[in-house]
Amino acid sequence: MKKKITVIGLGYVGLPLARLFATKYAVVGFDLKKNRIEELTQGKDSTHEVDSEALLKVLVSKNPSNEQNGLFLSDDINDIKDSDIYIVTVPTPVDKNNHPDISALRKASETVGSVIEKGNIVIYESTVYPGATEEDCIPIIERQSALKFNVDFFAGYSPERINPGDKEHSVEKILKVTSGSTPEIATEIDELYKSVIIAGTHLAPSIKVAEAAKVIENSQRDINIAFVNELAKILNLMGIDTNDVLKAASTKWNFLNFKPGLVGGHCTGVDPYYLAQKAQEFGYHPEIILAGRRMNDSMGHYIASETVKMMLKNDLKIKGSEVLVLGFTFKENCPDVRNTKVIDVVKSLEDYSICVNVFDPWPNPAEVKETYDIDIISKAPFKKYEAVILAVSHKEFESINIKNLLSENGIIYDVKGVLEKESGVKRL
Repeated sequence: MKKKITVIGLGYVGLPLARLFATKYAVVGFDLKKNRIEELTQGKDSTHEVDSEALLKVLVSKNPSNEQNGLFLSDDINDIKDSDIYIVTVPTPVDKNNHPDISALRKASETVGSVIEKGNIVIYESTVYPGATEEDCIPIIERQSALKFNVDFFAGYSPERINPGDKEHSVEKILKVTSGSTPEIATEIDELYKSVIIAGTHLAPSIKVAEAAKVIENSQRDINIAFVNELAKILNLMGIDTNDVLKAASTKWNFLNFKPGLVGGHCTGVDPYYLAQKAQEFGYHPEIILAGRRMNDSMGHYIASETVKMMLKNDLKIKGSEVLVLGFTFKENCPDVRNTKVIDVVKSLEDYSICVNVFDPWPNPAEVKETYDIDIISKAPFKKYEAVILAVSHKEFESINIKNLLSENGIIYDVKGVLEKESGVKRL
């Protein structure tokens, strides 16, 4: 008999996964946000990760039996009581002090604990520090369910590798790391993912190994970007174009061609803190990891201060001037504003008493207002600005003649390094 699956959390990770599994299994997609369930039921995904046609193709109007295929959406906990496998894909951000916040993970574990039955498996996909599954989540399920781990129910960890906005590397095309709490369960979990992931799987020897693999992937990327960000600061002082240097250096076969810029989002700007906190619990105080984070977290202020220096050089007023920031999401061509570092640029400019306008057609303005307390422009502006900062290279910006948005002697700061080098344009 086929297994019935519940996916808890229908965001950037959970929805694509639920849709994929629904092509071969009976799946319940569970989310506490009623408005999210309502929009998805209509075939609309505000994250743009699953297109309407693909979503509507797998949606079913009633809770399917094990032998059926399809995705049933619900915010009612009663609809997930008969599942065999529970996959948790809730957010794991950091708080304002950059401490890991696993409150959503704990809440999801309580939910699983209230419905899990003997023989069931719970698989976590949310990014965590090594040990979180077995030390933080499983005890909650045991207390809630009165069942015994690895006797009555089992667990696994398979880290998500979704890249928001990336249509080429969709979930089924990304090799999946899997793991399980016993050798038998590990094999079962691996076979489950292997049945839908065409890129294949890698079975890790333990849950902790799989957890650690996830956090070091993004920590490594964070450190590499921190290096080129520091390089950009040094080369700027020397009057050397960073992009020209990287282009020349990348001609060597083993050079890693990372680009300088703002490092935010749900993974790269967050995962290093998860690894660092766990290291500190073991008495080790990481140096390179946190140094990289400090460098990357400083870039918003750096971009703002460099913009102001250019404005002063061009005899432009600072106090009361107007600056346009193009883009607010954490990366191009997606609506995801989680942990975006563009907000640091905006707030730093405002510290100079500059009036900042932000134009971005991708995110929900209401979400931006609620999360960051700023208003964004969702339609192309037509006024003149003392400075324009290209913070995110959305495809919509390619057709904008940025020079037409500048006042006399106005300047352009190209964070993404995509504009041609010319007078009045500075690249990071």
